[in-house]
Amino acid sequence: MAEDELAAFRERWKHELTSKKDEQRLVCAPSPSWVNAGQDQPEYVSIARSLLDGRCSPLLDRIQEERSRRKREYQSTSSESLQPQTKTRKEEKLVDQLIEDLNEVNDIPFFDIELPYELALKIFQYLSCTELGRCAQVSRAWRVLAEDGVLWFKMCMNEGYHQGASVSDSPCWKSTLRDCRSSAKTVCFNWKNRVGSISQLQFELGKVLCDVSSCDNFVLAGYTSGDVRLWDTLHWDSTATYLKTNSLSANTEPRPHVSHVQVSGTVAAAAYEDGCVDLWSTETGGEPIHHYQSPGRVQTLALSCDSPVLGSSAGPDIRLDCADERGYWRTIYQAQLPKTVKSLVLVPGRRQQHPLAALAAEEAVYLLDPREDEPRTLHSVYGHPVTCLDASESDVAFGVKRSGWAMHDGGNKIHIYSLETGKPVACVGNSPGDFTCINLRDSPPHLLVCGNKDRRVRVFDLRAGSSVASLYAHHLGVTSAQIDDWKIVSGGGEGLVCVWEMRMGAKLWEMHNRHPVRHVRFNTSTLLTANIPDDKSPRGACITDDDLTAHRRHRGVICHYDFSEDALSQDHILPICRSNYTESYGYNYNISLAVPYDRLSGSHPSH
Repeated sequence: MAEDELAAFRERWKHELTSKKDEQRLVCAPSPSWVNAGQDQPEYVSIARSLLDGRCSPLLDRIQEERSRRKREYQSTSSESLQPQTKTRKEEKLVDQLIEDLNEVNDIPFFDIELPYELALKIFQYLSCTELGRCAQVSRAWRVLAEDGVLWFKMCMNEGYHQGASVSDSPCWKSTLRDCRSSAKTVCFNWKNRVGSISQLQFELGKVLCDVSSCDNFVLAGYTSGDVRLWDTLHWDSTATYLKTNSLSANTEPRPHVSHVQVSGTVAAAAYEDGCVDLWSTETGGEPIHHYQSPGRVQTLALSCDSPVLGSSAGPDIRLDCADERGYWRTIYQAQLPKTVKSLVLVPGRRQQHPLAALAAEEAVYLLDPREDEPRTLHSVYGHPVTCLDASESDVAFGVKRSGWAMHDGGNKIHIYSLETGKPVACVGNSPGDFTCINLRDSPPHLLVCGNKDRRVRVFDLRAGSSVASLYAHHLGVTSAQIDDWKIVSGGGEGLVCVWEMRMGAKLWEMHNRHPVRHVRFNTSTLLTANIPDDKSPRGACITDDDLTAHRRHRGVICHYDFSEDALSQDHILPICRSNYTESYGYNYNISLAVPYDRLSGSHPSH
């Protein structure tokens, strides 16, 4: 039935086309060439005839007809222009064939119809950088599309460059992407070959270093003198570097030590041995903007990296503080667990109104939501304590120490739970040693790096549940680790900081300082490490305000490595290194600078 209707429709359409053709012949007399050849007929007529004949692609017939027409024109032109020769050379035949082939190539159109610019741009956005370069060589129209600023802007965003920028921020995003890739290549070379500048962040009045935290370009350190020091590594001469202590701790003699510090992009927090917690603004510094007293010594302190939320625990007591829309801090949650809290982390990527915290107390792991009355238990196995804890936006990971018959099941494990469902996602690791550190937050997607007391740094693929890399790194155990797409940076109890190439598992270089490495954090072009002493009151260390240089080996050290392209330029050198001989005193070091040797006849400079 359908075939009969289609045949009838074709016959009716043929009749209409024939009638229109007869009417046109009566109105205007056609030329003989139009009648005989039929090459200058309207385009829709050839398409309609192709459809009536049952062919689904009229474009192929048009291409074939155009090829035949040009071939006849070329043959007629060449026959008239060529002189009669007795012998045809082979080279002329090859040239003719080449010209004919080029004509056939030019006959094929790129688009059968004209697309709107927005639709063509939508198609081009799925091409890579190399493919866009090839398309730009096709025609002028394609070059305009391939060099559109929106395409290259999106490509910059997808590769992680200039996050948060707008299209109007750069006149040519194609050049911007090229410069960013060149800079990234240089930075990668500097990382592998340890090319850059090294700076030591010291505070002589602080005595022994107690704790260090870093976020973006901010570095926060607490000392046994009760002082808290903030550095801005992008602006070394910033005035917001000294943070004043609350009046209660400042008037206590002796002043309590700083036990924990945390810093984010907007606020910095410190906890003292007497249970006081202070909070400062990183923009203004000076006096604390928030302060509270805990019932006991603060065991853990956590600060959200992307929202103004502060968490702390003192024994079994937990407390969460948050800033409202006007900037006033208040307590939003308080609870008490059956056992002492050993670890506390705030889940990143949460909104300010609904913060989420993960904490470990002995063998149990809890999920704390201020909207719920009681903390929710994620994992609890009696006799298997949790040794380390970390959380990302979607998962929480923690190491479990097994004992007894459980050690025959592969040893200690790392469990990963989903924050959305509260159910286990993966279980990796089979080490006889205790896991000492886990980094899930800063790791690439589906990867996890951890350190163990068995001296190894391990990288696991959470999708397959298998080990990607296992490196014998530190003979006194691994204390901290972090990875990105191609490198691993680890710190150990012996004071070594090692940089590894993850794919090959080869050590690129290492640096050593006294005391264990307690903090390792790096980004694209910088690395920050902190060697913190275990003994905060070393025997025989006469560290007093009158003798600032005595026993510096007991203080600990913070090292800042800069591997950027302009790391060796004048602007990236610390002020103490930029001092000249005309200045009488150094920068915060209380030492006099000597004159050059050529000004002293045979004498050495005096300090």
